[in-house]
Amino acid sequence: KMEAPAAFVAPAQPEAAAAPVLPQRLQRREAERQQGVERQRQKKEAQVVKEEQSEFFVAAFAREREAVEALLAAGSLEEAAARLQGLQKLLTESVRFLAPYEVRQGQEAVARLQGDLAARRQQLQPKKKFAFRALKKEAPPGSEPRPAEPARPAAAATPGPGPAEGEAGGPPLCGFSRAEDEELELGPAELLQRDVVLSELRGCRVRLRGNANTLRVRDCRGCTVLCGPVSTSVLVDGCSDCLLVLACQQLRTHRTRDSRFYVQVTSRAVIEGCTKVSFAPYTWSYPGMERDFESSGLDRNRNNWKVVDDFDWLATDKPSPNWSLIPEQERISCWD
Repeated sequence: KMEAPAAFVAPAQPEAAAAPVLPQRLQRREAERQQGVERQRQKKEAQVVKEEQSEFFVAAFAREREAVEALLAAGSLEEAAARLQGLQKLLTESVRFLAPYEVRQGQEAVARLQGDLAARRQQLQPKKKFAFRALKKEAPPGSEPRPAEPARPAAAATPGPGPAEGEAGGPPLCGFSRAEDEELELGPAELLQRDVVLSELRGCRVRLRGNANTLRVRDCRGCTVLCGPVSTSVLVDGCSDCLLVLACQQLRTHRTRDSRFYVQVTSRAVIEGCTKVSFAPYTWSYPGMERDFESSGLDRNRNNWKVVDDFDWLATDKPSPNWSLIPEQERISCWD
């Protein structure tokens, strides 16, 4: 009688609890890989959008710049001024996606055109008619000559040697120069859409109540400058120990130290070659300021007072040591 074959016995299997460990680890790694791929895809798409925006800006900026240059050459100054203001607005609205060097090139181009506009305005001003002047009478013998009155700084004073960045090289249309320890002031009628220069002032307090087109502050020491809304740009160059209260589209500060800025600025402020400069929001006010803001075209709801680009500090993971924010408890709120 034949015996039945022995039943097949399967080899022992590992414990079921240990089986899921490897798949879970692989799933986690796969999820992390997918997340990395998605981040790279989003980054690439953002870069493509940024490059497309930059290319559009470069083309539009070049087209508008050429239009302004043609209008200046033709003597159409009012239309050139309007197109130039539009060019400044295009730059201001594009800074968020432009590289720092593109912003700088745009700012320099706008400043150059502003200088060219000022020069053409001066060039096309009607010349004074010739007139005979009466000869001075000689003083009788023995009479005392009248002492000359000390010269006071006046609007349209000539700045120091060497034009600052953005200047055309001619005398400024409006401003003060080479004064010391004086109270200086210009009003709305004197400032309206004028290009203003303050140069080589020492220990002065300057009030500019009105709407200027541009403002340049050069080589000033220990001064306080209170300025109403400026339609386009403010350039501060070579100053120290100053207190500047400014409202503008664009603020550029070069070679300046130990100074405080209270600003209303619609684009990003730029500093270069500066040390120990600090920033706070604009707090000055005067009767008629709202009207001046309306004529300037500045957006009062847009203020980048604490967004500062330091062209001397390229590190992105550490803040620049060259500028800071003024602590709230130390800010000035009353100026007069």
